[in-house]
Amino acid sequence: MRYAIRAAIALMCALLWAQDDVADVPSEQLRADNDPKKTYFLIGPYKDAPRPESGYRLLLILPGGSGSADFNPFCKRIYKYALSSDYIVAQLVAPKWSEDQFESVVWPTKKFPWPTAKFTTEEFIEAVIAAVKKRYPIDSRYIFALGWSSGGPPVYAMALQEKSPLRGAFVAMSVFKPDQLPPLENAKGRAFYILHSPQDWIPIRMAEQAEKQLSERGARVKLATYEGGHGWKGDVYGNIAAGIRWLEEQAGKMKP
Repeated sequence: MRYAIRAAIALMCALLWAQDDVADVPSEQLRADNDPKKTYFLIGPYKDAPRPESGYRLLLILPGGSGSADFNPFCKRIYKYALSSDYIVAQLVAPKWSEDQFESVVWPTKKFPWPTAKFTTEEFIEAVIAAVKKRYPIDSRYIFALGWSSGGPPVYAMALQEKSPLRGAFVAMSVFKPDQLPPLENAKGRAFYILHSPQDWIPIRMAEQAEKQLSERGARVKLATYEGGHGWKGDVYGNIAAGIRWLEEQAGKMKP
C-alpha cells in the first residue's frame, strides 16, 4: 500500500513539473505592488496572437495544496488546453507567513485570517488585478477566479465581497463553510461553477450545500461532478473548459 501511494505521488509530481508540452506558453514571475509576498505568474498571451478588441479576459488561479509556485506547469496547461487565446492567466503564489500556517490555512481571508499575515487573500487578488491591468487591457466583464481544494475558500470569499471584481467563481474539490465567508446574500446575481467528485474525501454534501444556499440567495450556480475522488481526474482540461464556458455564458447575461 505504501509503495502504491508513493508511486502515485511520484507520478503526480512528474506530471506537475514536466514542462515540455508547454514550453511555448509565456509565463513571467512578477510581484504586485513590488511586494515579494505578492508573487504571481502572468501566463500568456501568445506573442503572435491578435489582441482582443475589447481587452483580454482574465482568469485568476489560486492553486490547492500549498498554493506554491510548483503549480506553474499545470496552470500553463490550463491556459493552453482549456482557454481561448483571448485570455491571460494570473497564478497567485500563496505567501507563507509562518512555519505552522499551512497546517491551518493556506490562503488567509478577512473572515478566516492568520495572525501574522500582513494582508488578506482578497487584498492580494485586488492587487494582482490592478497590476495586470497596468500591463494589458482587461475586459472587466470576464474576470474569473479558479480555486481548487485549499484555493476554493478564498475564491468563494472574494466572489462574495459586497463589491467584487469577479464576474464568476470556479470552485473545485473544496469545502464550503458559510461561517468563514461574507454574507451569502451578496451572492445575488453572481455566478458560481462548482466541480466535485462523489468519491472525494471532502463530502459532496458541501458542494450540494453551496449549490443550494447560493441559489436560494439569487446566484446562478451549476454543480458538475466527475469520477475519481479528490484531485484533477479524468478529462481535466475539458472539465475546466466547460466550467469557464458556463461562466462566460452567465457573465454575458449580467449587467455591466
